[in-house]
Amino acid sequence: MTEDDDPPGEISQLEARIEELAETAESCRKFILGSKVAIGGGVALLLVAVFGLFGVGLSALLGSIALMLGGVVALGSNVSTLRQTEAGIRAAEAMRSELIGRIDLREVRDTPVKLM
Repeated sequence: MTEDDDPPGEISQLEARIEELAETAESCRKFILGSKVAIGGGVALLLVAVFGLFGVGLSALLGSIALMLGGVVALGSNVSTLRQTEAGIRAAEAMRSELIGRIDLREVRDTPVKLM
């Protein structure tokens, strides 16, 4: 190991990056769920508007279409972001494993246990 190598420091940086990416992934999952709810709500509102239930008008029809389109766009965007984030997590975990494997660990034997 050279003087510039600092595997423990790099490992801690990678762990912080993994935590940051995990938070991003969780946020994407929440937005994906919200997008699916928006799409479902848009479909329900569209059906209500098409069948003329509850006296809704043209504005409800247009709103349902906008809700579905917005949900689809948000869903697609967050799914791709989630995939990229998960790929980043896998890469960082692989690098962390490699760095841990490079650390020269030594076995400690016959150390006395001191209670006081």
